[in-house]
Amino acid sequence: MGHMAEMTLEDAVALIRPTDSLAVPLGPGVPGGFMHALGNRTDFVDLHIFGALMPDLYGVLALPGVHYRSGFFGPAERFLRDSGASIDYVPADFRRFEPILESLSPRVMATAGAPPVDGWVSLSVHAGASVDELHRAASDPNRVVIVEVSEKFPRTYGVLPEHGHRIHIDQIDALIHTDREPLNLADTPPTEAELQIANLALTFISSGSTLQTGIGGIPNQIATFLAESNLGDFGVHSEMFTTGLMRLHQAGKVSNNKGSQFDGFSPTTFAAGIPELYQWLHENESVRFLPVKIVNSPELISRNRDMVTINGALAVDLSGQVMADSINGKQFSGVGGHEDFVSGPGLKLEGRSLVCLPSTSTVNGTLTSRILPQFPSGTVVSTPRHQIDVIITEYGIAELEGRTIRERSRALAMISHPDFRDELLASAEQWPTD
Repeated sequence: MGHMAEMTLEDAVALIRPTDSLAVPLGPGVPGGFMHALGNRTDFVDLHIFGALMPDLYGVLALPGVHYRSGFFGPAERFLRDSGASIDYVPADFRRFEPILESLSPRVMATAGAPPVDGWVSLSVHAGASVDELHRAASDPNRVVIVEVSEKFPRTYGVLPEHGHRIHIDQIDALIHTDREPLNLADTPPTEAELQIANLALTFISSGSTLQTGIGGIPNQIATFLAESNLGDFGVHSEMFTTGLMRLHQAGKVSNNKGSQFDGFSPTTFAAGIPELYQWLHENESVRFLPVKIVNSPELISRNRDMVTINGALAVDLSGQVMADSINGKQFSGVGGHEDFVSGPGLKLEGRSLVCLPSTSTVNGTLTSRILPQFPSGTVVSTPRHQIDVIITEYGIAELEGRTIRERSRALAMISHPDFRDELLASAEQWPTD
């Protein structure tokens, strides 16, 4: 087959039937040129698309006859829902999408990659839950594999022999060349509260800690502080590889002596950040892309030396339940690896998991506490109270692991905004003691 697989965008789009099933990776792994070109078709009868966190608003997702099932909402998904498109949320954490995708067995698997070298196409910025399914589709003559490559996508590495993070051109049915750029995730400048929270979080991190950081202003700020600090000898083990983690590497702070099978490199399952991040990742062996089932395994996470995970939340109640992916029962984001990285460190005494959130948000012009006596009816809990270790707001630190219900609720009330503190402290005293 060899070069026979190369084809134009139009020819690749023509491979999709009016009634069909197609899966793309999460966010940065989406083949953007291909997805945009799909929107030029008008003949879809029943096309089912599976994906998550679409990095752009693809016209195909709003077409009649097209149904999109998303495992993680971002701005594109929220817009599609609010404009009445056929979109539905599939509740599952990132690891669970492997068996879900395997059971769906979409006829077409499409992904972004880096241009081929010696017959191999690197899967670039995403391995996630779709990498195994991609290989299953490649070995099935009745299924179709589409890979869109661009010079702007970095050539990255996995861990051979089992997880090469690549696909051979002989296994690709349609190889498309475009000049698409990966998702540009700009740094957001931190607020006063976020700076305060980042400073408090730093008290849990010492030289030799292994770090995981999620998305957003707080984790980014922590990474920036650490890059400028006199601490070092860090390890990295993170579902998402960010601009902040690059800064930590660039500062010479990452030794990756974690005491795990991932010593010597930073394991991750996808990357997103500024354009400089993608240039830095190109042919960089200090970061390796592995399937999400490996990167997000709580057992493997807990084996790292002095693991500290840093994640966000939308709200927390006095028992320590965390709401991180919906607002008033409406889907806002998704579960992702939140629970895995919150629960993993707690399997060992020295591991710490930090859930960081500002104490308040402003809803319709009204200052509202993000720490609530109890969640209102209909709230969807992202992470149960029994997996939570530390909650941090700009007003302080609440250490919950090993505490009773009453001790937890007092500690959480104490880090709430002063305007709400008395009321929360009163609620904390009402918890049953039995």
